[in-house]
Amino acid sequence: MKIQYFFLIFFLLAAGFQGSAQDITESTFGNGIINSVAKDSSFSIKFGARFQALYAADWRDSEFEGFESESSNILIRRARLKFGGFAYSPKLEYKIELGLSNRDIAGASEFTEGAPMYIFDAVLKWNFYENFVLWAGQAKLPGNRERVVSSGDLQLVDRSLLNSRFNIDRDLGIQLHHKTFLGRNVIVKEIFALSQGEGRNVVTGNLGGHQYTGRLEVLPFGEFKDYREAALERYQTPKLSVGVTYDYNDDAVKTRSNMGEYMFTENGFHQTDISTFFADFMFKYKALSILGEFAHRDAENPIAREEDGMPTGAIVNTGNSINLQGGYLLDNNIEFVGRFTNVQEDIPGSRFPNQNQYTLGVSKYISNHKLKVQTDISFNDNPEPEMNHIMYRLQIDFHL
Repeated sequence: MKIQYFFLIFFLLAAGFQGSAQDITESTFGNGIINSVAKDSSFSIKFGARFQALYAADWRDSEFEGFESESSNILIRRARLKFGGFAYSPKLEYKIELGLSNRDIAGASEFTEGAPMYIFDAVLKWNFYENFVLWAGQAKLPGNRERVVSSGDLQLVDRSLLNSRFNIDRDLGIQLHHKTFLGRNVIVKEIFALSQGEGRNVVTGNLGGHQYTGRLEVLPFGEFKDYREAALERYQTPKLSVGVTYDYNDDAVKTRSNMGEYMFTENGFHQTDISTFFADFMFKYKALSILGEFAHRDAENPIAREEDGMPTGAIVNTGNSINLQGGYLLDNNIEFVGRFTNVQEDIPGSRFPNQNQYTLGVSKYISNHKLKVQTDISFNDNPEPEMNHIMYRLQIDFHL
């Protein structure tokens, strides 16, 4: 059955349920369209939807006439359906997230059997013993902090260049999560993931080796209430989280570990071991929030070559990046944000050139992250002046 039919049937059933019940729901805005628990407590379901409507414009630096308009676009940046809850026992949770926008589902190829990439998350989480939780399915790997934060919980319109160049995104496999309490306030979180190494929705099996990811996170002043950007909680005592991640993709066949372009050769794929390291921190206190990240990627043989030694043109995106951003939230829930990102490539000619990006943004949180309006402007400074450009964005973010 095509997934469009699934969506139609689901909404008809949901509408029929609501129409026959004629009850006034106790749910509040942003807490799901459906949010219920079975009478015998054998399962629960929470269903929500969200979308981001985005306007974006770019101006490119012209040698003779300054910055000239290059493009403008209005689009649905993201549109998602989210399902979650528990099944059989509160210790067995599930999460399903599906994409609907064109940018969400782009990437169909022979490796997805030509099908759009609808599925973002499809994962079970089993709390099988004390603070140990086993995940199985497709989900985000425990990579850089900015990536693990939901795209609907950001304090700028979108994530930084560090994330777009070096993140390790989602994959199929298993993850083991554990939490250790040291004393009254100190918390240590450990995560290990073993995944296929090919990225989300790939159905052709393992093309190279497997991917191994480990993350260690320390919270010296106690737990954060949520994993979001912006200081909407207005903590009255400082909160800090410091984390490191190491990811190793054995015999990877893509230019960005489990993402990017496939490195085809005349006789199959160019395979190389790719390692990625992240270090990050998040600090929140009252109206102030600060986020910092560092990324480094290396590969054993980053330049794809044919058997005769000729380069194919595919190059692994190796290098470093630093991202620093901070925001201050006013009493009326208007936040001013600044961000600086630096990207340094190791190999000239790779897809992503060296650059600095400077961003200033303003967000109005009408109902926290569930309903907000965000705008930002960025200047991309490149070694080659003709590559410099200014980007302006305006976005509405809506969650049910």
